[in-house]
Amino acid sequence: IHEASFNRMLRFSLLLIHCLSIVLVQSRFNSTIEYFDENLSDKNKWAILVAGSNGFYNYRHQADVCHAYHVLRSKGIKPEHIITMMYDDIAHNKMNPFRGKIFNDYSHRDWYKGVVIDYKGKKVNSETFLKVLKGDQSAGGKVLKSGKNDDVFIYFTDHGAPGLIAFPDDELYAKRFMATLKYLHRHKRYSRLVIYIEACESGSMFQGLLPSNLNIYATTAASPTESSYATFCDDPKIVACLADLYSYDWIVDSQTHQLTRRTLDQQYREVKRETNLSHVQRYGDTNMGKLHVGEFQGSRNKDSPENDEPPMKPKDFVASRDIPLHTLRRQIMMTNNGEDKNLLIEILGLKLKCFNLIFDREEISLKIL
Repeated sequence: IHEASFNRMLRFSLLLIHCLSIVLVQSRFNSTIEYFDENLSDKNKWAILVAGSNGFYNYRHQADVCHAYHVLRSKGIKPEHIITMMYDDIAHNKMNPFRGKIFNDYSHRDWYKGVVIDYKGKKVNSETFLKVLKGDQSAGGKVLKSGKNDDVFIYFTDHGAPGLIAFPDDELYAKRFMATLKYLHRHKRYSRLVIYIEACESGSMFQGLLPSNLNIYATTAASPTESSYATFCDDPKIVACLADLYSYDWIVDSQTHQLTRRTLDQQYREVKRETNLSHVQRYGDTNMGKLHVGEFQGSRNKDSPENDEPPMKPKDFVASRDIPLHTLRRQIMMTNNGEDKNLLIEILGLKLKCFNLIFDREEISLKIL
C-alpha cells in the first residue's frame, strides 16, 4: 500500500511538473506574440515614401504611395517612422469623380483615407527630400532619425530621364543623390538601406554609380534607357491611369506575403517576372538579397491590410511617357460638352505637333551622332 501510494504521488508530481512546463512555455509563447503585436521588433525600421509629381494625369504616383503606406502599416511599421511626400492634389481634384478617394486599381478600394502626409504641395521638392534623408530639421517637418542600428526603406515614384528623377518643380540628379547616400553611410545614418525607384530610365540613377560596399540594395522599374509602364489605364470613370506596373507589382507582392519568409531577391525576381513591359533592374550590394523583405517593410506576419480583397491582375498598360496624350484622348472620349470636346481636340492636336517635333529632333540628333 505504501509503495502504491508513493507511485501515485510520484505520478502526480511528474504530472504537476509537466503542467508547469506547459504553462511556462505557453507564457513565453504569449509574450512573444505580444511582442510582435506591439511592433517592438520594428522599432528600428524607417520608411520614406515619395510621389514626386503633381497634376491629375499623374494620379497613379500618389495612388502608389497611398497603397504602399497602408501595406507598410499593416506589416508593423510605426506611423511615426514613415515619412511621406506627396503633392496632395488628386483626392480632392475637380477631375476626380470620387472626391476624397484615391484608387490603385479597378476594384476602387480607397487607399487615401488614413494616410498621414508629412510634406505637401511646394514642399515636395528635391531639396526637402535630401534634408529629410540627412535628418536636417530645417526641412520643416518629420525627418529621418535613423542611426547605425536602423534599417531604412526608400520608395520613390514619378517621372525620370537619363541621370535624374523628377519633382514637381525641380529634378534630383543621380550624382547628387549618390553623394547623399554616401554621406548617410559615412555618418552611420543606417545599418542597411533598400531603395525602390519607379521612373522612366530609373536604372540610370544607379548604373555605374552605386558601389557594392555601402550596404544598399536597390531595384528600379526600368533600365537606364527605357520607359516604365502604367497600368489600369482604362477606368470607366477616371481618365487617368491608376497605378504604375512595377510599383503595383512590388506593393501587391508585399501585401500578399509574410515578409519574414520572403527575401529581397525573391521579391525582385517575382516583380521582374510580373513587370514584363520593362526590364526591372537590381544594383548595389546584391548579397543583401538573401535578407528578408520584412527587415525593411515590417515583420508582422499579416498577409494584407484589414478587410482586404484579393488584388487584381494588372491590365490596360501605357508607356509612362505616353500618358499625357492617352489621358487627353480619354478626356475627349468621356466629355459630353461639345465646346469642351472641341477645345480638348485642339489641345491634343497641339500636343501631337509638339511630340512629333521632339521626335523629329531626336531622330536628327541620332543621325548626326
